[in-house]
Amino acid sequence: MSPWLILACVGVYFSLLLSIAWVTGRRADEAGYFLGNKQSPWYIVAFGLIGDSLSGVTYLSVPGQVAKDKCSYLQVILGYVLGYILIAQILLPLYYRLNLTSIYSYLGERFGRSAELTGSAFFLLSRTLGAAARLYLAANVFQTFVFTPLGLPFAAAVTGIIGLILLYTWRGGIKTLVWTDSFQSLFLVLGVVLSITFIARDLNLGPSALIQEVLNSPMSQVFVWDWRAADNFWKQFLSGAAIAVVMTGLDQNNMQKSLSCRSLGAAQKNLYSFTVIMVLVNACFLALGVMLYRYMEVRDLALPEQTDQLFATVALQHLGPLAAGVFVLGLTAATFNSADSVLTTLTTSFCIDFLGFERRSDLTPEEQTRRRQWTHFGFAVVLLATILIFKAVNQGAVIKLVLQMAGYTYGPLLGLFALGLFTRLRVGGPRVPVVCVIAPILCAVLAMNSKQWLNGYVFGFELLILNGLLVAGGLVVLARKRDSEPTFPKRT
Repeated sequence: MSPWLILACVGVYFSLLLSIAWVTGRRADEAGYFLGNKQSPWYIVAFGLIGDSLSGVTYLSVPGQVAKDKCSYLQVILGYVLGYILIAQILLPLYYRLNLTSIYSYLGERFGRSAELTGSAFFLLSRTLGAAARLYLAANVFQTFVFTPLGLPFAAAVTGIIGLILLYTWRGGIKTLVWTDSFQSLFLVLGVVLSITFIARDLNLGPSALIQEVLNSPMSQVFVWDWRAADNFWKQFLSGAAIAVVMTGLDQNNMQKSLSCRSLGAAQKNLYSFTVIMVLVNACFLALGVMLYRYMEVRDLALPEQTDQLFATVALQHLGPLAAGVFVLGLTAATFNSADSVLTTLTTSFCIDFLGFERRSDLTPEEQTRRRQWTHFGFAVVLLATILIFKAVNQGAVIKLVLQMAGYTYGPLLGLFALGLFTRLRVGGPRVPVVCVIAPILCAVLAMNSKQWLNGYVFGFELLILNGLLVAGGLVVLARKRDSEPTFPKRT
């Protein structure tokens, strides 16, 4: 597929996004930008969350990692199910009862201003790094197959992608993203389903033969029971539950869309529907990985140096123009979906928690809009710089990099929220950020030396749980006093 044809597909796709943004965002005010005026249909939110949870990382890295990790990643996905149930039953009722715009305002009401700023800061760091990793992966593919043949540098490709995202998120915010994300999720899911179909057709496999090919492959192994292995079932299942809680339930990026639903019941229906679809779609991505490697074996093709390039190599160079077009649209959906909501939710968290939009009466609506727009643009610049750093240091499949970063940066959020929800302790002041910084450092040291110190034990994603426990435990030791009951002030 020629670089110009790929750009044409992206251009058509982007034109559709702009049209949706114009319709949904032309009358958007600050309430529409932050929470969509609490009018988002739950089924639209649910389908749009698919693209947020999958993104370019799943689209490219998960299929490529099948050769190394087989289908053990499904253990993490099964853990997600438990995590989403906990979110729907514990966190969503709390957020709706307190009428939150930024979920980190809860930490401020529970522990004080220091805890709110600490929680928000860790979210800003976590999401910036995660979004940069995802965007880097997708942009790198575009660079290989489009911009390098056209003689354009990587920085130009990333700048163009972020510039396009700014255009359709600038005004509408969540009010626009609920609809554009659903549109993009459709293309992302079609990308994987149709790609499996194209591979099966090329290998002359019918539906039943395709299923047997996947199930009989040595790469289809899901469960690992060796307790010392990083991908042991219980490690990954429990870590998956914790990852779902922190990266969805304690993450402004995902919760902001759920909080834009009309009611708590609608938000819970959104989350349960999303859970079912998420498991099925991730299983399809793993099956796609098995079939990609089978295709390379049958056709006697050389594997790319980086596993992240496997899907792109097969789709763009071997399956024909229709399959290439489907891949490009799916990757484009993953690329834009990875970063558009991130820019909006980073802006929301910073404006509510750091700039105090909900506390300050001295800011006129016009001044709030101006500051919000400058913040939105500033995070776009930060994201661009972070992606360029990733370009310089990336050394492997990005899926593990993102989840490893989550273990260090989301761990403090897990500890803070757990302490607030399940204890009566009151902890505030500078001790909160101090403990939240020390705990990830201790986890990193322990992870690097676990083989020597713990008789060969290798930490997996359960490092996230340990991180949260260290934060909660450290703050328990430093607690100022014990109240008779938790304090949950009502918000107006």
